Amino acid sequence: MKFASFLFVVRRFSLSALSSCLVLTLLFAVVLVGCQRETGFSLSSNAAPPAKSVKELRDNTPFVLIPEASGVTLYESELYSIDASNLSKGYVMVNYHGDSEKVKLQITLPDGTPYTYLITTYNQWLTYPLPGGNGNYNIELFEVADLANDLYAVVFTQGLEVTLENEFLPFLYPNNYVNFTPESKAIALGKDLAQGATSDLDVITSIYEYVIKNISYDTEKANSVTYGYIPHVDDTLETGKGICFDYASLMTAILRSQGIPTKLEVGYAGDLYHAWISCYVDEIGWVDNIIQFDGINWTLMDPTFAAGSGSSEYVGDGTNYQVKYNY
Repeated sequence: MKFASFLFVVRRFSLSALSSCLVLTLLFAVVLVGCQRETGFSLSSNAAPPAKSVKELRDNTPFVLIPEASGVTLYESELYSIDASNLSKGYVMVNYHGDSEKVKLQITLPDGTPYTYLITTYNQWLTYPLPGGNGNYNIELFEVADLANDLYAVVFTQGLEVTLENEFLPFLYPNNYVNFTPESKAIALGKDLAQGATSDLDVITSIYEYVIKNISYDTEKANSVTYGYIPHVDDTLETGKGICFDYASLMTAILRSQGIPTKLEVGYAGDLYHAWISCYVDEIGWVDNIIQFDGINWTLMDPTFAAGSGSSEYVGDGTNYQVKYNY
């Protein structure tokens, strides 16, 4: 890591006020010694000290990509409309307008992993990501045939060949689980939290700290949530509470709106079915599961456990975390 980045880390992470001053004083002394060696400047010299370099502030203007059912490639019947016009941007859109009691969508990735969604909203375009990179996907739509036995009939199936314009697009667009618009309150919050930042890592830290300090874990909701639950980022922000899916969805939405590719990841933390996030940082690449840096080690960025809702045994080097799905 570059020296400048290390200075950032020391500034941002958990040191006491006194230790922060001592560390920064020592670092400043090291910088001065370096200047003496390279330029001949000394503290006893009458010459003016060299000008300090000033980091440029990062642009915190919201970056919100808007999914579009443009109708260029459209599959439709009296039951559904499926728009595959923007596969290269990393998403497909579905509008179910039939009257089945229960409807499921399944998108199978190029590696054979099936992603199954319960469609709970009818007569509205819904956006689903294509998180498996380039390759051949398969999309299927099911209506329930026997509700008592949870049996379904296929009403649509189609192979889709995907070549992404950019590998990050599936993790920048809104989708059904990370749903936000330019008008979302979460996006305005992200702009405020990114104010004064000089790097993406600075933004990530600011947003992370806000979420873990201002959103509390909703135990009652966790005990009653049902299959097919969909997070709503502004609801989480307004109520100030949520479950792991809410934490991860809110933080993912804010980070994406700041142009930082972010994965909402679902899988297992030990024996617990859980949701967390991973981010892409230019200087590092994809930082999967382990995103906080204390100047020595990376530690897991899990907004739920960091907020105090879970056991600390799951926060560490990321080995307890097993990803099943990326959204």
